[in-house]
Amino acid sequence: MRILIVEDDPKVARALAKGLESDHFAVDLATTGEEALQLATEIDYDALILDWNIPAPDGFCVLKRLRKAGSNARVLFLSARHDVTDRVTALGAGADDFMTKPFSFEELRIRIHTLLRRPQELLDKLVVDDLELDRMRRSVFRAGKPITLTQREYGVLEYLMRNAGRVVTRTMIVEHVWNLGFEGLTNIVDVYINYLRTKIDQPFARPLIHTERGIGYKMCASERESVPVPAIDNPGDQAR
Repeated sequence: MRILIVEDDPKVARALAKGLESDHFAVDLATTGEEALQLATEIDYDALILDWNIPAPDGFCVLKRLRKAGSNARVLFLSARHDVTDRVTALGAGADDFMTKPFSFEELRIRIHTLLRRPQELLDKLVVDDLELDRMRRSVFRAGKPITLTQREYGVLEYLMRNAGRVVTRTMIVEHVWNLGFEGLTNIVDVYINYLRTKIDQPFARPLIHTERGIGYKMCASERESVPVPAIDNPGDQAR
């Protein structure tokens, strides 16, 4: 899952990024309102951690513009403002939660997880055929057999399962599993799909991960269940 941190204090931003990355999130950083709006327009983030007092436009304006544009990303507002009216104003403009500085990272982590459990598409458990992924315990089972995955393998699998029955492109997978600092090409996705197939498909009778040639991948019990999308990637040489 992918989070955008909008914070102009480098120390706070680095601490947040480090903590969330250790919690298996892909994290991007923005230090100004303009940069935040550009990134949030180009990338479909699961959540934003948005500081109020950032270089123009401020966090409140960023929030209003994102909601006006139709963004439904979960937004946790951060602010040094302690007045109740500020909290009410932010929540009224579309923030999902509000925390004041200084704050406890553990509390922020729990609040982020709570926010991300709210949408229907982000249920605690994802199930495709006999494959089950438990997001709370970060465990994966197929036909009752536990499967051990690396952080990236888990991220790719979770994204495929969240989009079960639909074709997702390599670019879509990279954007949701890797952060902006990743400089590899989209063929890295093929590498991780092969890793997953070795663990998820090969030991079992029915494959769940299918290739849509020239487009990407889909996860479903039957290839006939897929709904192709028109986007087409042109991957280059493999890069890890």
